[in-house]
Amino acid sequence: MLRYTVRRLLVMIPTLLVISALVFTIIQLPEGDYLTSHIAELQAQGEQVGKEKIAFLRAQYGLDKPMVVQYWDWMTGMLRGDFGYSFEYNRPVSEVVGDRLFLSFLLSFSTIVFTWLVAFPIGVYSATHQYSWADHGLTFIGFIGLATPNFLLALVLLYVANVMFGTSIGGLMDPQYLDQPMSWAKFVSVLEHLWIPVVVIGTSGTAGMIRRLRANLLDELQKQYVVTARAKGLSPMRVLVKYPLRMSLNPFIADIGSLLPQVVSGAAVVSVVLSLPTTGPMMLHALQSQDMYLAGSFLMFLSVLTVVGMLLSDLALAALDPRIRLEGGATR
Repeated sequence: MLRYTVRRLLVMIPTLLVISALVFTIIQLPEGDYLTSHIAELQAQGEQVGKEKIAFLRAQYGLDKPMVVQYWDWMTGMLRGDFGYSFEYNRPVSEVVGDRLFLSFLLSFSTIVFTWLVAFPIGVYSATHQYSWADHGLTFIGFIGLATPNFLLALVLLYVANVMFGTSIGGLMDPQYLDQPMSWAKFVSVLEHLWIPVVVIGTSGTAGMIRRLRANLLDELQKQYVVTARAKGLSPMRVLVKYPLRMSLNPFIADIGSLLPQVVSGAAVVSVVLSLPTTGPMMLHALQSQDMYLAGSFLMFLSVLTVVGMLLSDLALAALDPRIRLEGGATR
């Protein structure tokens, strides 16, 4: 296990280097850059921008350098903790994404906990009570959750929260706490506003997880080792928890690689609808405005979290299921 982990960590270095080169190339592909878009907006408003000022701004932001030099400066800066400068916000990228990254992590973590707490009991109950009225009812609710678009559910819950509870969910906190440092009152305000986006984002994931857990568990319950365990006199609960349920969790452990990037990307569409100050809308706007260093930093965060998530899921799968072997070699 240790040798496998070290080898995977060493492989991550060239992988992330290749990804960084691809990311930098992608954000450079659109014609022009942020200054081009900014100058076009100024000219549309009737302002004139001299060539000398344009040349000065390009030199100030390093946009007059060759692409290879820009990539090298960006990469070496990230290794030092400098993720570049956001043209749109006129601030370093690390300062721009600070609070939003924390709120995105809080939202994503709460959504994951909500999804797992709701999906697992329902999925296990549906599998152990197959074709019962409760199973049919829960299956019907799950299909509704899968079929309902998140942005539509967000609009409905916005109305319900405002009419029934008197809570305005536009954002993740009350307006007076915007641009204020974190405090206990601000944290309580965030918790009061958090339940709507958690329910909206977690609904589709919960419904899908219920269906997958039910199908996996039903498949495991039909296998011979379960029949043998029951024949030996083990209690039904112990048979369920010790063997089939563990084997049914493999797909969910493998999903860790896709769960971690949600900390950065989140549900961008839902965040836009609910006006959530998370990283999803900011990343989308950075890509639209060609704020290259801000957009590139977001994409690199996603890549790093994906690579780390895949490593953690592989290690967790090996610990959960003894049939999985990380090292190759001859079988006995």
